[in-house]
Amino acid sequence: MLRFEHEILFTPCPERIARLRELAYNLWWTWHPEAQDLYRSIDPELWELVYHNPVEFLRDVRQRKLEAAANDPAYLKRYDAVLKSFDSYMRSEKTWFRKNYPDAKDTLIAYFSAEFGLHESLPIYSGGLGILSGDHIKEASDMGIPLVGVGFIYPQGYFRQRIDPSGWQHAEYNKLNFADVPALPALDPDGREVVVEVELPGRTIYAKVYKFQVGRVELLLMDTDIHPNSPQDRELSARLYGGDQEMRISQELVLGVGGVRALRRLGYKPTVWHMNEGHSAFLVLELCRELVAQGYSFDEAMEQVKAHCVFTTHTPVPAGNDAFPLPMIEKFFWSFWPQLNLTRDEFMNLALQEQQWGPTFAMTALALRFSAYRNGVSKLHGHVARGMWQWLYPGRSQDEVPITSITNGVHTATWLAPEMRTLYTSYLGKNWEENLDDPHMWRKVYQIPDETFWRTHQKLKSDLIAFSRQRLQQHYIRLGIPAPVWPVLEEDILTIGFARRFATYKRATLLFKDIERLKYILNRPGKPIQIIFAGKAHPKDDPGKQFIQEVYRLSMQPGLAGRIVFLEEYDIAVGRALVQGVDVWLNNPRRPYEASGTSGMKASLNGAPNCSVLDGWWPEAYNGRNGWAIGDEREYANQDEQDWNDAQSLYHLLEHEIAPRFYDQRDANGIPVEWIQICKEAIATVAPIFSTRRMLAEYLREMYMPVAVQGAMPQA
Repeated sequence: MLRFEHEILFTPCPERIARLRELAYNLWWTWHPEAQDLYRSIDPELWELVYHNPVEFLRDVRQRKLEAAANDPAYLKRYDAVLKSFDSYMRSEKTWFRKNYPDAKDTLIAYFSAEFGLHESLPIYSGGLGILSGDHIKEASDMGIPLVGVGFIYPQGYFRQRIDPSGWQHAEYNKLNFADVPALPALDPDGREVVVEVELPGRTIYAKVYKFQVGRVELLLMDTDIHPNSPQDRELSARLYGGDQEMRISQELVLGVGGVRALRRLGYKPTVWHMNEGHSAFLVLELCRELVAQGYSFDEAMEQVKAHCVFTTHTPVPAGNDAFPLPMIEKFFWSFWPQLNLTRDEFMNLALQEQQWGPTFAMTALALRFSAYRNGVSKLHGHVARGMWQWLYPGRSQDEVPITSITNGVHTATWLAPEMRTLYTSYLGKNWEENLDDPHMWRKVYQIPDETFWRTHQKLKSDLIAFSRQRLQQHYIRLGIPAPVWPVLEEDILTIGFARRFATYKRATLLFKDIERLKYILNRPGKPIQIIFAGKAHPKDDPGKQFIQEVYRLSMQPGLAGRIVFLEEYDIAVGRALVQGVDVWLNNPRRPYEASGTSGMKASLNGAPNCSVLDGWWPEAYNGRNGWAIGDEREYANQDEQDWNDAQSLYHLLEHEIAPRFYDQRDANGIPVEWIQICKEAIATVAPIFSTRRMLAEYLREMYMPVAVQGAMPQA
């Protein structure tokens, strides 16, 4: 039975459909459109107003509308079907994990991440890391993997993006109302709310633990905005990646140390501790402290902890790896290292990394040293990571550095358009979702009639264009300036999507190297192209903001206006609309700085081929028939030369390969038969291999289960 902290705020709901509330508190609905439709169909306007949040919807919906639904036989039929599916899912004993690991009854994976991207109504994610983490735990739920997630709730979330008339990005923060999100206080075995304590310099900080149910998986998120914390400490978990280095180290202390303590208080006994990126690496120190307190020497404790930990690094960019100056570490840990029976220097040496500006305590180094298994997130990234961290392993060649790779994937049900899902059910078989990682099954997409495939895609493209126009209109209304002449976008034009974090290495402005040539390509008679941009820059990343400003301003320039658009406030909803509706997905980072990337995987899952630099995951996927490769795999010493050559390659592809393939070779009904073969090849090659089903099966085989067989660490 769910305990609702804010039950009095909900609109009274007829008993016949009372389980709408229970469903709202399990994020299973985020990857089941039929469940979302139970709310949407009651009041479509309100559903949009609350930004697809069923908890807030049930608070604000009119009682008469709930009563009308409860008396509608057609609605009740859908309601019963969804609840039957939900109950079957939650109660099933025949999961993928039980089938493949029948003897692993005591396995429990604790999965730590600084952010979790689960749905647009829960803005506690910033980009790829969070989206990957959200997909990871959703797939763990689908496969029945015993996993618990740990992170922060961030009451102010990540910022909302506001673009001013000059194109400059501004950050706007809105505080989450806990009555409006599917959060429940986490209760210990005695039924008491869990509040953990973590020591910071000169004070103790308290973090309340909330539970989010994500299908079969529990996600524990901590919040420091509680009494008796000081105003400064109440802000500690307010914003994702906000504040200075001192706030960052405080957040990471609470995440790592507080996360371990939260799991202990709740009675969890993990056999595997997974650090998803270095933000949570302080957890290894807390695990060591527990063992030393039981009488183990530090070296013995370190070996125990190392044997139970795995680590995933996500960034090949040195600046993306957190490293703190030693005086700051001393300020925060002077009372901690005596509990490990270590001296100051011994403690610092656990993660010492020399930087140009001096010695630092590097979180990635700490995680690598305390993990039995370590991985990058693509084959290329694994190679790059072995080079970056080779210094930790003296006497070993780059190839001998013990960092492997498990290439990222995407959660199919979250990112697949419902229309495509219907298509796949018709042609791949009704149980296709049970075999997501079977490449042979996915070859059946070639059996989909071209006309049926194209009609479905055109419908999704029409939806994207309507969505984009609405977003653009809202932007101009907010600015109080006249909207451009409509239609800004056209449904019959080749449409390219580019959406991601606007870090400079992702080169959002590469396309504009030769503006006159670009204008010709976009406006070519008979073969026009339109490009939809979206993305955020970190609030402190002025170069990234300048890229946004450049794209925004150029979208107003004659010859580009109407062919280039920038959508404000990139989030999961915008990303979902784009990957489901574009004709081509564009990705042009500066190789080799893209660790993996997953947006292109989502696009190909929906039938849109990639046009991408051979970086991240794309070198593993590209076969010459499922998309296009920008440039080559050369290593450049001169970045300007690299940018120029890649831009010329991109222009050539757009003008001589992509547009002709899209517009030419059409049959008597206007169906681009050759183009559709590329789309089907993209689906068949990307969908099975770059799914979280394959990814998690690999994590289990290569990392989780070899660690889990040792059981849980000793506890006092």
